[in-house]
Amino acid sequence: MKVQKKDKQVIKSNKISRRTLLAGMVAAAVLPVNPIFAKHVQTGPHTVPEPPEDPTKTIGPGPSAQGKRSTFEHPIRKFSETSSRSPLQDFHSTITPSDLHYERHHAGVPIIDPQKYELLIHGMVERPMKFTLAELKRFPAVSRICFLECAGNFRGGKEELTPQEILGLTSQSEWTGVMLSTLFREVGADPKALWFLAEGSDAAVMTRSVPVKKAWDDAMIVYAQNGEAIRPEQGYPVRLLLPGWEGNMNIKWLRRIELSDEPYMTREETSKYTYPVKDRIRMFSFEMDARSIITFPSYPQKIMPGWVEIRGIAWSGRGKIEKVEVSTDAGKTWQDARLQDPVLSKAHTYFRHLWQWNGNPTEILSRAVDETGYVQPTLQQLAEARGTAMGGYHMNPITSWQIKTDGSTLFKPE
Repeated sequence: MKVQKKDKQVIKSNKISRRTLLAGMVAAAVLPVNPIFAKHVQTGPHTVPEPPEDPTKTIGPGPSAQGKRSTFEHPIRKFSETSSRSPLQDFHSTITPSDLHYERHHAGVPIIDPQKYELLIHGMVERPMKFTLAELKRFPAVSRICFLECAGNFRGGKEELTPQEILGLTSQSEWTGVMLSTLFREVGADPKALWFLAEGSDAAVMTRSVPVKKAWDDAMIVYAQNGEAIRPEQGYPVRLLLPGWEGNMNIKWLRRIELSDEPYMTREETSKYTYPVKDRIRMFSFEMDARSIITFPSYPQKIMPGWVEIRGIAWSGRGKIEKVEVSTDAGKTWQDARLQDPVLSKAHTYFRHLWQWNGNPTEILSRAVDETGYVQPTLQQLAEARGTAMGGYHMNPITSWQIKTDGSTLFKPE
């Protein structure tokens, strides 16, 4: 056992107790399965290039060390200096391919040697400890499917916007790791500790204060994503996962957790990630509110008169989606969409609604209702609750698509 002095506390390399192993929890998650579409239902433009020759006359490539997409498929993220947006309109289920998961960071992606990685847990604990990646993987593993979403995930202002450009800062994966509560029991977290500081290894040293109750609920320390090691952009080798809470709190490249009896008031929770609510400033807005978006039809797709399957995703940081309502007459009437199983807590839920379009111009909208009874608001309702100077965080208004007489689809900015 290695022992060293740090901050007047003894830091011990971790030895997993028999009690911890026996108390391990295992969670199972099932990937959604797409049903077979009806023969005459429009499902979006699928342009399949004609092959250069009869494929039965030519022997194709053999096995390879790593798979790749068809040369006819080109889903890409739209990126800027600080973020990359997922192509929501290109997905056929709620699971985001790892290489298309949205990306947001504050000082680039650090390169971290997994053999040298350590996670320090200290502060108001009985046994401050450092955990290597191998030691974290010795704890009972848990997997769950949930979404991540940037607190600033909304963009509008013009008609020529895709779902990717409007709400592309959300993605969903199956995450695997160890429950943070398991580690807190291992280090002997003080019952009087109310907050913990999570600190990243990036050049911004991204830090956020998190209520300890989240650790005892469903917080995880994760090292795998969709069956493989987490991608570097997502926090390799280890990140914090806080299901349902705003993305910036899910600290990537996690290197330190410190328990305390009060929040740390870091830069990212004082000058950043706060927003005005009328004459006050709101801080510590953890949960992501329920929202939805129609991904087909959407800009720049076109439809024809006849049966159209309206499709999209809905999600809530407070639990399961209870229902999604769709309007095909600019919000005058609403019908319940069909939710695709499994409907998971704090996860993207796929919805579908059959609509017979008569060729007349109209607007189509969706609104989500979660299991707490919360109903996705309009932009006007948000302004009435917060004031007109709302800032860019936690904006979850109902989005509307305009259907023109020629079948073209445009976003309706407000």
